[in-house]
Amino acid sequence: MASVALKSFTGLRQSSPEKPHFVTQTKATPNLQFRRRFYVSAAKTSPKIAGRNLRVAVVGGGPAGGSAAETLAKGGVETFLFERKLDNCKPCGGAIPLCMVGEFDLPLDLIDRRVTKMKMISPSNVAVDIGQTLKPHEYIGMVRREVLDAYLRERAAENGANVINGLVMKLDLPKERNSPYVLHYTSYDGKKGGVGEKKTLEVDAVIGADGANSRVAKAIDAGDYDYAIAFQERIKIPDDKMVYYENLAEMYVGDDVSPDFYGWVFPKCDHVAVGTGTVTHKADIKKFQIATRNRARDKISGGKIIRVEAHPIPEHPRPRRLAGRVALVGDAAGYVTKCSGEGIYFAAKSGRMCAEAIVEGSENGKRMVEESDLRKYLEKWDKTYWPTYKVLDVLQKVFYRSNPAREAFVEMCADEYVQKMTFDSYLYKRVVPGNPLEDLKLAVNTIGSLVRANALSREMDKVSL
Repeated sequence: MASVALKSFTGLRQSSPEKPHFVTQTKATPNLQFRRRFYVSAAKTSPKIAGRNLRVAVVGGGPAGGSAAETLAKGGVETFLFERKLDNCKPCGGAIPLCMVGEFDLPLDLIDRRVTKMKMISPSNVAVDIGQTLKPHEYIGMVRREVLDAYLRERAAENGANVINGLVMKLDLPKERNSPYVLHYTSYDGKKGGVGEKKTLEVDAVIGADGANSRVAKAIDAGDYDYAIAFQERIKIPDDKMVYYENLAEMYVGDDVSPDFYGWVFPKCDHVAVGTGTVTHKADIKKFQIATRNRARDKISGGKIIRVEAHPIPEHPRPRRLAGRVALVGDAAGYVTKCSGEGIYFAAKSGRMCAEAIVEGSENGKRMVEESDLRKYLEKWDKTYWPTYKVLDVLQKVFYRSNPAREAFVEMCADEYVQKMTFDSYLYKRVVPGNPLEDLKLAVNTIGSLVRANALSREMDKVSL
């Protein structure tokens, strides 16, 4: 594991191009000797806005956009939230950590299932039960994105955000400082059929929450990133089989279901979501999906596919996430984690953090914001979550590279200490400090698992010959 190169996290820890304002003050000490002291203060140079409040457009109505719009509206900012598909069902496993329920004040009826048990299933179909370290009140929430996203948008509207059923086509950048951004969009509010009305809107700042194919990102030349294709089928299975998945989720690893990710069976309200994803072999995604269904066939037999979904998922942050008074959040910024593929919490969190920076920088909508105000969001984000992304990046590189490594990964997941560290980190979104002795044991056991898995692979190769 020590040989794994820690690839720098693209786009993180960028320094601000702007210079801080320095103010020099001189104070006298009690013994009348003068000593010069230097104080650094952030002088607010942006002008106050007359006759109105700051206007911000949030493009994209998923968890990132909904959370951003709510925070802006609560903070006194005139907010416009754009979403084209108000009933959109993104192909997402739908898992959210426990901390998100409280942190975002989510009503419990939004959660379809409370998962307290998981099965990690190896390429050779060795199943390891995970969840034995969970406390009685702890669980992983399973939600449907169409339900969660709609709730967050509606709550933003209740707090004063203007929700627009529209598709942003183009963003004109300002030619002068403090002049407005112009959004060109097609409005579908009150329109029947597929033809909308062309409109424009002038705003002071823009938050791009419009997903992996973000048009806001293109407008600010944010650069490209590697992306995975996620493919998911909603399958209605017989009631007696649904009992098995009442509070259980399954994850399948192996070259058959994905060469660089995993397949899943996650429970929803009255059906299961069966899916997989890949970065390296996108053209084979349907083949991997069939393999995932086959691996779970005994438990989902008799089921009927009620919905098919596919969507790109970013693999790392964009090279640029901020330009002027435009910032990217959620999938548009590239905030999906490696290894686990989690994005809902980080989307909502980044949207809120970006909006908080705008509210603070604008003094509750009374002043114009500058790039330095929005950059505070990036600095805080990188400082808080960089370790989490880096750890998961390393885990994916080590354990998703081959079937022997995946066998070792599943074997390692049986360890109670690994489960405790994993769930504590996932449920509460922090990198948990370990016990040095247990960490040493874990390192030894991990090496042993990798060695055994590789030896087994060599023996199987001999048999196949």
